[in-house]
Order: sequence, then structure tokens, then C-alpha cells
Amino acid sequence: MRRLKASIPVLVLGAFLTSGCGNSSAPPAGAASDRPSQSAAPLDARTQLAGLVATAKDRRFSAGYTFHPPAGAARTVTVILAADGSWRVEVPGGALSGQVNVALAGNRNGLFQCRTSGANPTCLKASDGVLPAWADPQVQHPFVDWLDPLTDRQSALSIAPAPLLAGSRGACFSVEANSAALAAPVDPGVYCYDVDGTLTGVKAGFGTLVLATALSPAPPAIELSAPVAAGPLLPTAETAPSTSP
Repeated sequence: MRRLKASIPVLVLGAFLTSGCGNSSAPPAGAASDRPSQSAAPLDARTQLAGLVATAKDRRFSAGYTFHPPAGAARTVTVILAADGSWRVEVPGGALSGQVNVALAGNRNGLFQCRTSGANPTCLKASDGVLPAWADPQVQHPFVDWLDPLTDRQSALSIAPAPLLAGSRGACFSVEANSAALAAPVDPGVYCYDVDGTLTGVKAGFGTLVLATALSPAPPAIELSAPVAAGPLLPTAETAPSTSP
């Protein structure tokens, strides 16, 4: 009788353990794999463009771009973005309606327009670091001062995906001014960037630029194309601007 009574607690404990295992709340094997995976939402066009342009700010290289102006023959524009942040953009036929070659350059001493063809090459300094509209071929802006507005989510711009420009690679974006904007901070158009932040194409009011050569290493700093002299800037058109009010 004593042996029978002693075995009862053992039987009860075994039943309890068996019951606990049977009611385990652990999910069955393979349950996790039945759940649909949650992928990150795709970035909107403005965020994608801002990320690529932010990378472009750190790009330093030399390269040639095929330039198709609104009027006139295509030509090659050379872009040099130096390691110290200085830059030079050489524009064949960039002044006097294509008659004069110029190079635009920026360094810690200011902004310069350099005449690179003719008998007397010279560099002229732009007052206040800004070229007047009548002397500005504009091809330098996508590499220099339009980068900040394109990365600023507060700038008055509307951005959407766009088809690739012929000859470009990466991703292209249509950039337009918001209706509330008084003046667009960049030229409306199509801007194309490779994944490494290289501008591969742009189509805007000044014409179309498409990357045409392999990238070369950037120099430590740019050099002006000619000695600095005093004098008036060259206009992009053959007729000089009127000075009357």
C-alpha cells in the first residue's frame, strides 16, 4: 500500500509536464517563413535626386562633355573639378556668339572669365563673384552652384523621374519650379546622375550636356588659363549689352 501511494505524485507530475508541453505557445516550425517579407518603401524622386547630388558635391575629376547649344554646332566642354574645391569649365565659342573661346574658373580669389582664343588671352574677374546674365553661358552651374538647391528639400522645386537623355546613364529627373516660386533656383530641365554622383547629362535652357569621355583624376588645384587683367567681361552674344537704363 505504501508503494502505491508513493507512485501517485510521480504520475501526477508526469501528466502535468505532458500537458504543459502539449499547450506550448511556441509557433510551429516554418511559421516565420509563412509571413510576407516587409521591404523598405522606395524613395521618392526628390530624395533620390538629393542623395545623388549630395554625392556629386564630393566628386573631383576632369572630363569632357558634348555640348549642344540652342543654336550652333555641337562642341566639347571640358570640366575640371579640382581636389581643393576650385574648378574650371572650358567653353569653346562661349562668347560673342561663338567667335571667342572662354573658360570660366572659380577659386578662393573669386570668379573669372578667361578669354582663351585670339592674340591676347586674359582673365577678367567678375565683381561680387557673379557673372551678369549677358556674360554667363551657364554651362558651369550644374557642376557648381546648382548643387545646393538640388539637395535642399525646402527649395521651390518639383521633381519627378524622367527618361534617360540620349547618351547618359544612371537615373534622370525632371526638375521644374513650383507654381509658388517667383524664380527657380536652378534652370528647369532634366538632370541625370550615375550612382557614384557623376553628372552624366543635363538638358536645360542653355542647351544639353552629355558626358562624352572617361573621368580623369582631378588636379590638386586649377590654374587660370591666362593672366588676370582689367577690362569688361565678354558678352555671350555678339552685340554688347546696352548700358542705358
